[in-house]
Amino acid sequence: MNNFKKTLCLAAAASVLAAAAPALADDVKLGFLADVTGPIAGFAGGMVSAGNLAVDQVNAQGGILGGQKLVSITADGACSADTAGPAADRLVNTEKVTAIFGDYCTGSTIAAANTAAIPGNVVMISPSASAPTVTTVKDNDLLFRTVVSDAFQGAKAAQLLLSQGVKEVGVTYVNNDYGKGLADQFVKSFTEGGGKVAANVAHEDGKADYRPEIGQIEATGVQTLVIYGYENAGGGAILNQAVEAGSFKLFVGGDGMAGDALLKSRDAASLEGMILTQSSAASGEVYDIYAKLATDAGLVPDTTYGPQSYDAAFLLALAIEKNGTADREGVSKALRDVANAPGEVIHPGEWQKAVELIKAGTDINYEGASGPIEFDEAGDVAGGIDYFVIEGGKIVNKGQIQ
Repeated sequence: MNNFKKTLCLAAAASVLAAAAPALADDVKLGFLADVTGPIAGFAGGMVSAGNLAVDQVNAQGGILGGQKLVSITADGACSADTAGPAADRLVNTEKVTAIFGDYCTGSTIAAANTAAIPGNVVMISPSASAPTVTTVKDNDLLFRTVVSDAFQGAKAAQLLLSQGVKEVGVTYVNNDYGKGLADQFVKSFTEGGGKVAANVAHEDGKADYRPEIGQIEATGVQTLVIYGYENAGGGAILNQAVEAGSFKLFVGGDGMAGDALLKSRDAASLEGMILTQSSAASGEVYDIYAKLATDAGLVPDTTYGPQSYDAAFLLALAIEKNGTADREGVSKALRDVANAPGEVIHPGEWQKAVELIKAGTDINYEGASGPIEFDEAGDVAGGIDYFVIEGGKIVNKGQIQ
Protein backbone atom coordinates (compact mmCIF):
# COMPACT_ATOMS: atom_id res chain seq x y z
CA MET A 1 0.00 0.00 0.00
CA ASN A 2 1.49 3.37 -0.97
CA ASN A 3 1.70 6.19 1.60
CA PHE A 4 -1.15 8.15 0.00
CA LYS A 5 -3.59 5.22 0.20
CA LYS A 6 -2.39 4.39 3.69
CA THR A 7 -3.08 7.96 4.81
CA LEU A 8 -6.58 7.81 3.33
CA CYS A 9 -7.34 4.55 5.12
CA LEU A 10 -6.07 5.85 8.44
CA ALA A 11 -8.13 9.02 8.02
CA ALA A 12 -11.24 7.01 7.20
CA ALA A 13 -10.71 4.74 10.20
CA ALA A 14 -10.23 7.72 12.49
CA SER A 15 -13.42 9.25 11.12
CA VAL A 16 -15.41 6.09 11.82
CA LEU A 17 -14.01 5.84 15.34
CA ALA A 18 -14.80 9.48 16.01
CA ALA A 19 -18.36 9.02 14.81
CA ALA A 20 -18.83 5.91 16.93
CA ALA A 21 -17.34 7.39 20.10
CA PRO A 22 -19.77 9.03 22.52
CA ALA A 23 -19.48 12.76 23.00
CA LEU A 24 -17.65 13.80 26.14
CA ALA A 25 -20.13 14.88 28.80
CA ASP A 26 -18.38 18.20 29.46
CA ASP A 27 -20.91 20.59 27.96
CA VAL A 28 -24.46 21.44 28.99
CA LYS A 29 -26.31 22.94 26.05
CA LEU A 30 -28.68 25.87 26.41
CA GLY A 31 -30.62 26.73 23.28
CA PHE A 32 -30.90 30.39 22.28
CA LEU A 33 -33.92 30.67 19.98
CA ALA A 34 -33.31 34.26 18.95
CA ASP A 35 -34.95 36.46 16.30
CA VAL A 36 -31.69 37.90 14.99
CA THR A 37 -33.29 38.50 11.60
CA GLY A 38 -36.80 39.73 10.87
CA PRO A 39 -38.85 42.57 12.30
CA ILE A 40 -37.21 42.81 15.75
CA ALA A 41 -33.62 42.29 14.59
CA GLY A 42 -32.89 45.86 15.65
CA PHE A 43 -32.82 44.90 19.33
CA ALA A 44 -32.54 41.09 19.29
CA GLY A 45 -28.74 41.24 19.28
CA GLY A 46 -28.74 43.01 22.63
CA MET A 47 -30.98 40.31 24.05
CA VAL A 48 -28.62 37.57 22.87
CA SER A 49 -25.68 39.41 24.41
CA ALA A 50 -27.51 39.74 27.74
CA GLY A 51 -28.29 36.02 27.72
CA ASN A 52 -24.67 35.16 26.96
CA LEU A 53 -23.55 37.39 29.82
CA ALA A 54 -25.35 34.97 32.15
CA VAL A 55 -23.70 32.00 30.43
CA ASP A 56 -20.25 33.61 30.74
CA GLN A 57 -20.75 34.24 34.45
CA VAL A 58 -21.70 30.62 35.06
CA ASN A 59 -18.53 29.41 33.36
CA ALA A 60 -16.32 32.02 35.04
CA GLN A 61 -17.53 30.88 38.46
CA GLY A 62 -16.80 27.18 38.18
CA GLY A 63 -19.26 26.00 35.55
CA ILE A 64 -22.44 23.98 35.94
CA LEU A 65 -23.17 20.53 37.38
CA GLY A 66 -19.80 20.00 39.01
CA GLY A 67 -17.62 21.94 36.60
CA GLN A 68 -19.17 21.25 33.22
CA LYS A 69 -19.25 24.08 30.70
CA LEU A 70 -22.54 25.80 29.86
CA VAL A 71 -22.71 26.56 26.14
CA SER A 72 -25.29 28.55 24.19
CA ILE A 73 -26.45 27.15 20.86
CA THR A 74 -28.15 29.83 18.76
CA ALA A 75 -30.89 29.28 16.19
CA ASP A 76 -32.72 32.06 14.37
CA GLY A 77 -36.49 32.15 14.83
CA ALA A 78 -36.76 35.27 12.61
CA CYS A 79 -39.95 36.27 14.45
CA SER A 80 -41.75 33.84 12.14
CA ALA A 81 -43.73 30.74 13.04
CA ASP A 82 -42.58 29.09 9.80
CA THR A 83 -38.92 29.63 10.71
CA ALA A 84 -39.05 29.18 14.47
CA GLY A 85 -40.66 25.72 14.35
CA PRO A 86 -37.82 24.09 12.38
CA ALA A 87 -35.21 26.11 14.30
CA ALA A 88 -36.59 24.82 17.60
CA ASP A 89 -36.70 21.31 16.19
CA ARG A 90 -32.97 21.55 15.44
CA LEU A 91 -32.23 22.72 18.97
CA VAL A 92 -34.39 20.04 20.58
CA ASN A 93 -33.76 17.01 18.39
CA THR A 94 -30.36 17.61 16.78
CA GLU A 95 -28.45 19.77 19.25
CA LYS A 96 -30.16 18.03 22.21
CA VAL A 97 -30.30 21.19 24.33
CA THR A 98 -31.50 20.88 27.91
CA ALA A 99 -33.64 24.03 27.82
CA ILE A 100 -34.35 27.03 25.57
CA PHE A 101 -33.98 30.75 26.14
CA GLY A 102 -36.48 32.26 23.66
CA ASP A 103 -38.19 32.74 21.38
CA TYR A 104 -38.67 36.52 21.33
CA CYS A 105 -41.87 37.06 19.32
CA THR A 106 -45.21 35.60 20.37
CA GLY A 107 -46.17 33.70 17.22
CA SER A 108 -42.74 32.17 16.85
CA THR A 109 -42.63 31.29 20.55
CA ILE A 110 -45.93 29.42 20.34
CA ALA A 111 -44.89 27.67 17.11
CA ALA A 112 -41.57 26.59 18.62
CA ALA A 113 -43.28 25.32 21.75
CA ASN A 114 -45.93 23.32 19.90
CA THR A 115 -43.58 22.02 17.19
CA ALA A 116 -40.63 20.90 19.27
CA ALA A 117 -40.30 22.04 22.88
CA ILE A 118 -43.49 20.55 24.30
CA PRO A 119 -43.16 17.22 22.45
CA GLY A 120 -39.50 17.11 23.51
CA ASN A 121 -40.22 18.00 27.17
CA VAL A 122 -38.01 21.09 26.91
CA VAL A 123 -38.58 24.15 29.11
CA MET A 124 -38.67 27.50 27.27
CA ILE A 125 -38.45 30.98 28.79
CA SER A 126 -39.25 33.91 26.52
CA PRO A 127 -37.98 37.33 27.61
CA SER A 128 -40.36 39.25 25.34
CA ALA A 129 -43.27 37.20 23.93
CA SER A 130 -45.91 39.34 25.54
CA ALA A 131 -49.24 38.48 23.89
CA PRO A 132 -52.01 37.10 26.14
CA THR A 133 -52.25 33.97 23.96
CA VAL A 134 -49.02 32.65 25.50
CA THR A 135 -50.87 32.20 28.79
CA THR A 136 -53.37 29.77 27.29
CA VAL A 137 -50.94 27.43 25.48
CA LYS A 138 -51.38 23.84 26.69
CA ASP A 139 -47.71 23.51 27.54
CA ASN A 140 -47.40 20.87 30.28
CA ASP A 141 -45.80 23.59 32.44
CA LEU A 142 -42.92 24.03 29.98
CA LEU A 143 -43.52 27.56 28.67
CA PHE A 144 -42.56 30.54 30.83
CA ARG A 145 -41.79 34.21 30.29
CA THR A 146 -40.00 36.99 32.14
CA VAL A 147 -41.97 39.74 30.38
CA VAL A 148 -45.32 41.08 31.53
CA SER A 149 -48.34 40.04 29.43
CA ASP A 150 -49.83 42.53 26.97
CA ALA A 151 -53.06 42.13 28.89
CA PHE A 152 -51.40 44.64 31.22
CA GLN A 153 -49.75 46.75 28.53
CA GLY A 154 -52.90 47.29 26.46
CA ALA A 155 -55.00 48.15 29.49
CA LYS A 156 -52.41 50.54 30.88
CA ALA A 157 -51.94 52.28 27.51
CA ALA A 158 -55.68 52.89 27.33
CA GLN A 159 -55.69 54.20 30.88
CA LEU A 160 -52.82 56.58 30.09
CA LEU A 161 -54.43 58.09 27.00
CA LEU A 162 -57.76 58.58 28.71
CA SER A 163 -56.04 60.28 31.65
CA GLN A 164 -54.38 62.67 29.21
CA GLY A 165 -57.67 63.65 27.64
CA VAL A 166 -57.42 61.53 24.49
CA LYS A 167 -60.96 60.33 23.88
CA GLU A 168 -60.86 59.10 20.27
CA VAL A 169 -58.21 57.07 18.43
CA GLY A 170 -57.56 55.03 15.35
CA VAL A 171 -55.70 51.72 15.74
CA THR A 172 -53.66 49.62 13.35
CA TYR A 173 -52.07 46.34 14.40
CA VAL A 174 -49.84 43.73 12.80
CA ASN A 175 -51.99 40.72 12.00
CA ASN A 176 -50.40 38.18 14.33
CA ASP A 177 -50.77 37.02 17.94
CA TYR A 178 -48.73 39.92 19.28
CA GLY A 179 -50.45 42.72 17.39
CA LYS A 180 -53.98 41.40 17.68
CA GLY A 181 -53.67 40.51 21.35
CA LEU A 182 -52.32 43.92 22.26
CA ALA A 183 -54.86 45.77 20.13
CA ASP A 184 -57.79 43.73 21.44
CA GLN A 185 -56.91 44.51 25.04
CA PHE A 186 -56.32 48.20 24.29
CA VAL A 187 -59.62 48.56 22.43
CA LYS A 188 -61.53 46.78 25.18
CA SER A 189 -60.03 48.91 27.96
CA PHE A 190 -60.25 52.17 25.99
CA THR A 191 -63.93 51.75 25.13
CA GLU A 192 -64.82 50.56 28.63
CA GLY A 193 -63.18 53.72 29.93
CA GLY A 194 -65.37 55.92 27.76
CA GLY A 195 -63.12 56.34 24.75
CA LYS A 196 -64.02 55.76 21.10
CA VAL A 197 -62.04 53.69 18.60
CA ALA A 198 -62.92 55.25 15.27
CA ALA A 199 -61.14 52.57 13.23
CA ASN A 200 -59.34 49.33 14.03
CA VAL A 201 -57.36 48.09 11.03
CA ALA A 202 -55.10 45.05 10.71
CA HIS A 203 -51.95 45.25 8.59
CA GLU A 204 -49.54 42.67 7.21
CA ASP A 205 -45.78 42.99 7.39
CA GLY A 206 -43.70 43.10 4.23
CA LYS A 207 -45.67 45.60 2.16
CA ALA A 208 -44.24 48.70 0.52
CA ASP A 209 -47.45 50.72 0.60
CA TYR A 210 -49.70 51.08 3.65
CA ARG A 211 -51.65 54.06 2.39
CA PRO A 212 -54.89 52.04 2.06
CA GLU A 213 -54.76 51.08 5.76
CA ILE A 214 -53.78 54.61 6.76
CA GLY A 215 -56.56 55.99 4.55
CA GLN A 216 -59.22 53.96 6.35
CA ILE A 217 -58.22 55.54 9.64
CA GLU A 218 -57.57 58.97 8.16
CA ALA A 219 -61.10 59.07 6.69
CA THR A 220 -62.62 59.06 10.18
CA GLY A 221 -60.94 62.39 10.97
CA VAL A 222 -59.34 60.99 14.11
CA GLN A 223 -56.16 62.82 15.25
CA THR A 224 -54.44 60.04 17.26
CA LEU A 225 -52.98 56.94 15.60
CA VAL A 226 -52.10 53.92 17.75
CA ILE A 227 -49.66 51.54 16.04
CA TYR A 228 -49.19 48.03 17.38
CA GLY A 229 -46.54 46.62 15.08
CA TYR A 230 -42.79 46.41 14.61
CA GLU A 231 -40.53 49.41 14.09
CA ASN A 232 -38.45 47.93 11.25
CA ALA A 233 -41.39 46.23 9.53
CA GLY A 234 -44.98 47.25 8.81
CA GLY A 235 -45.36 49.37 11.94
CA GLY A 236 -42.39 51.52 11.04
CA ALA A 237 -43.50 51.89 7.44
CA ILE A 238 -46.98 52.94 8.58
CA LEU A 239 -45.44 55.50 10.90
CA ASN A 240 -43.31 56.92 8.07
CA GLN A 241 -46.21 57.13 5.63
CA ALA A 242 -48.58 58.54 8.24
CA VAL A 243 -46.08 61.30 9.01
CA GLU A 244 -45.90 62.07 5.29
CA ALA A 245 -49.70 62.24 5.12
CA GLY A 246 -49.72 64.83 7.90
CA SER A 247 -53.19 63.83 9.11
CA PHE A 248 -52.37 62.86 12.69
CA LYS A 249 -51.28 64.99 15.60
CA LEU A 250 -50.29 62.21 18.00
CA PHE A 251 -48.73 58.80 17.49
CA VAL A 252 -48.76 55.98 20.05
CA GLY A 253 -46.82 52.70 19.89
CA GLY A 254 -46.28 49.55 21.91
CA ASP A 255 -43.04 47.80 22.77
CA GLY A 256 -42.57 46.55 19.21
CA MET A 257 -42.12 50.18 18.15
CA ALA A 258 -39.84 51.08 21.06
CA GLY A 259 -36.07 51.08 21.15
CA ASP A 260 -33.25 53.33 19.99
CA ALA A 261 -33.72 52.31 16.34
CA LEU A 262 -36.98 54.28 16.20
CA LEU A 263 -35.17 57.61 15.86
CA LYS A 264 -32.03 56.52 14.02
CA SER A 265 -33.46 56.95 10.53
CA ARG A 266 -36.31 59.37 11.23
CA ASP A 267 -36.72 63.08 11.81
CA ALA A 268 -37.32 63.21 15.55
CA ALA A 269 -39.08 66.56 15.25
CA SER A 270 -41.86 64.95 13.21
CA LEU A 271 -42.48 62.50 16.06
CA GLU A 272 -42.39 65.02 18.90
CA GLY A 273 -44.81 63.94 21.61
CA MET A 274 -45.10 60.32 20.42
CA ILE A 275 -45.99 57.96 23.28
CA LEU A 276 -44.50 54.46 23.63
CA THR A 277 -45.32 51.79 26.20
CA GLN A 278 -43.44 48.70 27.35
CA SER A 279 -42.77 46.66 30.47
CA SER A 280 -41.44 48.76 33.30
CA ALA A 281 -37.76 49.45 33.22
CA ALA A 282 -35.89 47.64 35.94
CA SER A 283 -34.66 49.78 38.78
CA GLY A 284 -33.41 49.58 42.32
CA GLU A 285 -30.56 47.79 44.02
CA VAL A 286 -30.80 44.52 42.09
CA TYR A 287 -30.97 46.26 38.72
CA ASP A 288 -27.92 48.32 39.71
CA ILE A 289 -26.03 45.08 40.36
CA TYR A 290 -26.94 43.82 36.90
CA ALA A 291 -26.17 47.17 35.28
CA LYS A 292 -22.61 47.10 36.64
CA LEU A 293 -22.11 43.52 35.47
CA ALA A 294 -23.37 44.43 32.00
CA THR A 295 -21.36 47.64 31.80
CA ASP A 296 -18.18 45.88 32.91
CA ALA A 297 -18.77 43.38 30.09
CA GLY A 298 -19.12 46.18 27.55
CA LEU A 299 -22.89 45.88 27.22
CA VAL A 300 -25.64 48.50 27.42
CA PRO A 301 -27.59 47.45 30.54
CA ASP A 302 -30.93 49.01 29.66
CA THR A 303 -31.17 47.74 26.10
CA THR A 304 -34.70 46.63 25.15
CA TYR A 305 -35.52 43.42 27.04
CA GLY A 306 -31.88 43.04 28.07
CA PRO A 307 -32.63 42.54 31.79
CA GLN A 308 -35.45 40.09 30.99
CA SER A 309 -33.08 38.17 28.71
CA TYR A 310 -30.36 37.96 31.33
CA ASP A 311 -32.90 36.72 33.87
CA ALA A 312 -34.26 34.06 31.52
CA ALA A 313 -30.82 32.58 30.79
CA PHE A 314 -29.60 32.79 34.40
CA LEU A 315 -32.82 31.19 35.67
CA LEU A 316 -32.48 28.28 33.25
CA ALA A 317 -28.92 27.69 34.43
CA LEU A 318 -30.07 27.78 38.06
CA ALA A 319 -32.89 25.34 37.29
CA ILE A 320 -30.50 22.89 35.61
CA GLU A 321 -28.11 23.13 38.57
CA LYS A 322 -31.00 22.61 40.99
CA ASN A 323 -32.20 19.62 38.96
CA GLY A 324 -28.74 18.07 39.31
CA THR A 325 -28.55 16.78 35.76
CA ALA A 326 -28.53 17.90 32.14
CA ASP A 327 -31.63 15.78 31.55
CA ARG A 328 -34.82 17.64 30.63
CA GLU A 329 -37.08 15.88 33.10
CA GLY A 330 -37.48 17.92 36.26
CA VAL A 331 -36.29 21.28 34.91
CA SER A 332 -39.77 22.81 35.08
CA LYS A 333 -40.22 22.03 38.77
CA ALA A 334 -36.67 23.14 39.52
CA LEU A 335 -37.32 26.43 37.73
CA ARG A 336 -40.21 27.24 40.02
CA ASP A 337 -38.10 26.23 43.02
CA VAL A 338 -35.27 28.65 42.21
CA ALA A 339 -37.47 31.54 41.01
CA ASN A 340 -40.29 31.69 43.52
CA ALA A 341 -40.17 32.51 47.23
CA PRO A 342 -39.37 31.36 49.81
CA GLY A 343 -35.60 30.95 49.81
CA GLU A 344 -32.33 32.74 50.32
CA VAL A 345 -32.12 35.59 47.83
CA ILE A 346 -29.80 35.25 44.85
CA HIS A 347 -28.91 38.33 42.82
CA PRO A 348 -27.62 38.57 39.23
CA GLY A 349 -24.09 37.23 38.97
CA GLU A 350 -24.19 35.26 42.23
CA TRP A 351 -23.70 31.90 40.58
CA GLN A 352 -21.11 30.43 42.95
CA LYS A 353 -23.21 31.42 45.97
CA ALA A 354 -26.28 29.78 44.42
CA VAL A 355 -24.39 26.54 43.68
CA GLU A 356 -23.13 26.30 47.25
CA LEU A 357 -26.62 26.85 48.65
CA ILE A 358 -28.13 24.27 46.30
CA LYS A 359 -25.46 21.73 47.29
CA ALA A 360 -26.25 22.40 50.94
CA GLY A 361 -29.94 21.75 50.33
CA THR A 362 -30.93 25.36 50.97
CA ASP A 363 -33.84 26.86 49.05
CA ILE A 364 -32.97 29.85 46.87
CA ASN A 365 -35.08 32.67 45.48
CA TYR A 366 -33.68 34.51 42.45
CA GLU A 367 -34.45 38.23 42.41
CA GLY A 368 -33.96 39.34 38.84
CA ALA A 369 -32.41 42.22 36.93
CA SER A 370 -35.91 42.93 35.59
CA GLY A 371 -37.50 42.77 39.03
CA PRO A 372 -38.84 40.09 41.38
CA ILE A 373 -39.74 36.97 39.42
CA GLU A 374 -42.60 34.91 40.77
CA PHE A 375 -44.04 32.56 38.15
CA ASP A 376 -47.78 32.04 38.46
CA GLU A 377 -49.60 28.85 37.48
CA ALA A 378 -49.39 29.76 33.79
CA GLY A 379 -45.70 30.66 33.89
CA ASP A 380 -46.40 34.40 33.76
CA VAL A 381 -44.95 37.20 35.88
CA ALA A 382 -46.58 40.34 37.22
CA GLY A 383 -45.17 43.81 36.74
CA GLY A 384 -45.76 47.37 35.71
CA ILE A 385 -45.85 49.24 32.41
CA ASP A 386 -43.70 52.29 31.70
CA TYR A 387 -44.39 54.96 29.15
CA PHE A 388 -41.98 57.03 27.11
CA VAL A 389 -42.41 60.30 25.24
CA ILE A 390 -40.29 61.66 22.39
CA GLU A 391 -39.14 65.07 23.56
CA GLY A 392 -36.49 67.26 21.96
CA GLY A 393 -35.18 64.48 19.77
CA LYS A 394 -34.88 61.93 22.57
CA ILE A 395 -37.00 59.11 23.98
CA VAL A 396 -37.66 60.11 27.59
CA ASN A 397 -38.82 57.59 30.19
CA LYS A 398 -41.75 59.09 32.09
CA GLY A 399 -41.97 56.21 34.56
CA GLN A 400 -44.63 53.68 35.42
CA ILE A 401 -48.26 54.20 34.43
CA GLN A 402 -50.17 54.44 37.70
